[in-house]
Order: sequence, then C-alpha cells, then structure tokens
Amino acid sequence: MTEPYRVIAYNSAQESENKIHDDAVARRFGFTGGLVPGVDVWAYMAHPAMARWGRAWLERGEGSCRFARPVYDGDEAVVTAEATPDGLAIAVRSHGEACAEGSAALPAMPAEPGAFAAPPAPPEHRPPADETSLAVGTLLGMRPLPLTESFHHAYLRDVRETDPLCAREGLAHPGMILRTGNWALSHNVVQGPWMHVGSHIRNLSAAHVGETITVHARVTANYERKGHRFVEFDALTLAAGTRPVALIHHVAIYRPRQAG
Repeated sequence: MTEPYRVIAYNSAQESENKIHDDAVARRFGFTGGLVPGVDVWAYMAHPAMARWGRAWLERGEGSCRFARPVYDGDEAVVTAEATPDGLAIAVRSHGEACAEGSAALPAMPAEPGAFAAPPAPPEHRPPADETSLAVGTLLGMRPLPLTESFHHAYLRDVRETDPLCAREGLAHPGMILRTGNWALSHNVVQGPWMHVGSHIRNLSAAHVGETITVHARVTANYERKGHRFVEFDALTLAAGTRPVALIHHVAIYRPRQAG
C-alpha cells in the first residue's frame, strides 16, 4: 500500500442548483451538512492512479467509484490505494468511516468508444426530472464547455490536486471529465436535491486546455429502490467535438427520500 493521500475536502458546489450541497437542505435528508460532490471525491480517488501511471492512465486507464457516506466540507478525506492483481483498490475514509470505494487499472489498450447518437441541444426550458423526462432511451447532451486556462486552474485548486501532471501538461483532470456526467443531467432536467451514487469510467484520450468538451449520453435505466428514484445512463465525453475522451456509466438518485 502506498502512503495515504490526505485532502482537506472542499465543497465546490455550495452555490449549485443542486441543494444537496447546501447545509440546511442536506440536513432535511438526514445529513450533517452539504455534501462534497461525488465527482470531486472521485477526483481525490484518481490521485493515486495518476501518481502510479501518469499520463498513460488519462489516455487509456479505467476506474470505478461507489459512494457510501458523504464527505463534508473542511473535513479530512484519507485516500488509500492498495495494489491488486488488476491494478489498485482505492478507498476514502473520513472521521474513520468508509465513505467511498473503487478501483483503477491500466489496460494495455484503450476501450473502443462504440456508437453514441448525437443528442439534441439542452432545452431552454428544462422539464422536471421524472420517469418521462428521464425515460430509458432518452438522449442527453450538455452545453459545450471551453476548457480555458482559468477554468482549468480553478478546478485543480477546488479539488486540491497536488500531482503536477495536469497543471504541467495542460490536461483535463479526470474528476472534471466525470463531471460531464452530472452536466448531462443538470443541463437537461430540473432536479431537486439529488446525489451521484457511483460511476465506471474508461479513459480513451486526454483532453487539453484550449479544447471544448461535450458529452453524448443515453438513459439506460430509471427505477425506484428503497424509496429513492434512480437514473442510470451511459455517456461518451468528447473533446473538440469529435475525439472520444472517456466512456462513463453514471448512476444517480434524482429523487431521494426525505429523512423521517
């Protein structure tokens, strides 16, 4: 096992439309305060993979994450990575409790992106998130994101990244790439408080500062479990309009049950 990677977590979504990141709203759902975004927790988890494999992992690596308990703003998140026959087993703990687990690996060759239909532009007037607007087969896109120098460096500050790779070479951080899954939802439907549950990611190439990021996604499941309403979808993140950057399978609770 490598030395633990320690991060003082930062809630980068305090001003987000998603009020699960707001202290008062999150408490209504049984949490201590606003949740640090799951995509940012994945950014912490990606650190040991980048430290071990470098740029090669951004270009063809894969990983997974599953979130069990929240990480809160200002708390220390302790990321551990243990070598396995397939790569790394990664875990996040805070206040001694298991918050997330996942894995990372470096296949010899990148995955094939497969075929993804181009989605329509996100609507000007978004419908509420429900069983109709997120029906199986629905195509989801995002408003194009120019990956500017200022956005890039602000993002690296927000996720407290200490590995120099992305800053030095002007490469999009894997946490930012996973965030395109969140944008596939938030740019298309109006949600109440919602939670990212987990993802599987296969990197296909590194995105560069100066490129524009987009996503093509398709809903694969919409179901209820234990009072929560879930959505799952597959997404292909693209740079410069056509170059595949990552394949993502994203799972989210778009309608959580309230505490009590």
